Order: sequence, then structure tokens, then C-alpha cells
Amino acid sequence: MRAAPLTVTALAAALLLTGCSSGGDSDSDKATGDSAAASPSNGTTCKIGAMDVEVGPANVAPTAGDTGNVPVTLTNQSADCTLDGFPGIDLNSADSSSSVTPLKGTASAKLNLAKGTAATFTLTYVRGKAGDKASLDVKTLNIALPGSGTAKSYKWSYGPVQGQSDNAEVPNASVGAFTPAGD
Repeated sequence: MRAAPLTVTALAAALLLTGCSSGGDSDSDKATGDSAAASPSNGTTCKIGAMDVEVGPANVAPTAGDTGNVPVTLTNQSADCTLDGFPGIDLNSADSSSSVTPLKGTASAKLNLAKGTAATFTLTYVRGKAGDKASLDVKTLNIALPGSGTAKSYKWSYGPVQGQSDNAEVPNASVGAFTPAGD
């Protein structure tokens, strides 16, 4: 008699696991490069195109050598999704682009966003001297979400960014982890 309940339990577990599969064979999975599988508990990878993005208002660094903070708020306008990792940030001048690294010592957290809920992160930078070869004259900010290869561009109006060790290609900037908006 114990064999029947054990068999039923094993069959139910197998069906449950196959029901969570994203299929992985759809053209859209291949086209975007996203590897996150759909799951009832955490949704899918968030896409920047499904977000209402607000950059700022910033605590602007007023002069060269000062530190500024630019908060970015993302409000999910689509189905439930998950942010798992750090935002991808590129600072772009007229002729070059430099990636911003996560804040040292900061761990990323997995954050589930229901439709209409928001997350935030902060970009911290050191203002550079205008026209200095050790500064990146930033014009735009590109934001990509973890697990998604697509980025969106936003105007940067906070002045040049100082390079680390006077190297403009390595901006003296960092990006923090995602947190629920309002925390």
C-alpha cells in the first residue's frame, strides 16, 4: 500500500517541475539572450522597456573633486518580474563609453517587482574638471537591467566625471544595489 502514495507523490513532483519550464525553444528567448525561466514565485527577468525610469533629482557635485549622487527609480509597468544583480551602467561622451562598476563591498539582492511597484539604485560619481584629459565629458547615461541585453539612454546633465588615477576611461563612479523604492 505504501508504494501507491510514493508513486503518486513522485509523479506530482515531476509534473510540477515540468510545468515551471520556460520551454527554452522559443525564438524570443534566443533573440533577447535572457536566460531567466518563468516561475510563479519570481516572474521573469525585468526589461528596461517595461519600466518607467526616473533619473534624479540628483545631489549634484558642484565643483571638480566633489561627490554627487544620482538616484534612479524604476517602476514596473508590465507583468511581475525579477531584478537579480546590479544595473549595467555606461557613461558616454561624444567619442567614448566607460562602464561603471558596483560599489565595493555591496552585495546584490534578488528583488521581485509586481506591476506598479518600484525599485531604486544610486549612481555615485566624482565630478571632474571640464576639458581635462583625466575627465570623461559625459553626455548620456545608458542603463541596462541584469539578465537583459537591452539598454536605454538618458541625458546626463551633472558635468564631467573624474577618471580613476587620472584615467578618463575608468570613471571614478560606482553603482549601488537595487532596493525597494521608499526604503
